[in-house]
Amino acid sequence: MLRHIIRIIRPDQWTKNLVLFAGLLFAGGLGTRTLVLHAAAGFVTFCALSGATYVFNDLMDVKRDREHPVKKDRPLAAGDLPVGLAVGVAVVLAVAGLAWAYRLHQNFGMVATGYLVLQLLYSVALRKMVVLDVMAIAVGFVLRAVGSVEVLKGPAPGTVLSPWLLVCTFFLALFLGLGKRRHEVLALGPNAGRHRPVLQYYPLPLVDALFGVVTASTVVSYAIYTIWPGTVAKVGGTGLVYTIPFVVYGVFRYLYLMFAAGGGGQPSRALVSDLPLALNILLWVLLVAFIIYVV
Repeated sequence: MLRHIIRIIRPDQWTKNLVLFAGLLFAGGLGTRTLVLHAAAGFVTFCALSGATYVFNDLMDVKRDREHPVKKDRPLAAGDLPVGLAVGVAVVLAVAGLAWAYRLHQNFGMVATGYLVLQLLYSVALRKMVVLDVMAIAVGFVLRAVGSVEVLKGPAPGTVLSPWLLVCTFFLALFLGLGKRRHEVLALGPNAGRHRPVLQYYPLPLVDALFGVVTASTVVSYAIYTIWPGTVAKVGGTGLVYTIPFVVYGVFRYLYLMFAAGGGGQPSRALVSDLPLALNILLWVLLVAFIIYVV
């Protein structure tokens, strides 16, 4: 039973919550033990809240999941986990996550509450609304980025995150969300709308056109962030400009995985399963850290 509980809270999807370390990295706090511990606590908090929303989502989708070629093996759809136990797991994770969030800092607790409410609204209504569904996913990532700063406010009240970095987060999340929708449309074919009603409103030409806009916006917003006066003042120069090629390669590599390799369905898995992409992200993090902490 424990194995099924672990499966339903989807720890393989928790890589999305690594955004909770963004504030720590860009604020120059990697060398401060207290800040590292607070960022780690923020990460654990959002993992608990994410787990709760995944359980709630599965509770809402039991019937549809049973007709899905992959999701039919999920614990609830397969009948491996009692509904009552699943509800209990979701409630415990949500309550514990929010309680811990407010304990870390009131502002962080408010961000965590907003994130949980957004995810519940997504499961109930927003995922049925074309465009708004992927925008809700993107806002969820923005809230993670905001949370990465607010969780540090206790030991470091002056911590701030560039608004341009939030813009980058929003467009990158849109990019990944559209990739997931495109993969679902291709994988499910004519039955796409039956498994997820909103997919009937996502013809491939529309998705590909949106990709063109979001791809350009992602790269340009990051480029602007690297030369934004606030960034230059904080870093002590324009060194982050040299990280732009890594962002461009990461975006292009993901496009390749979607259009040429049939990937893109699980962005969090692609980040760790595709060696060139994973290596590129690691090199980007190391270069950013070198520029902020060493140069």
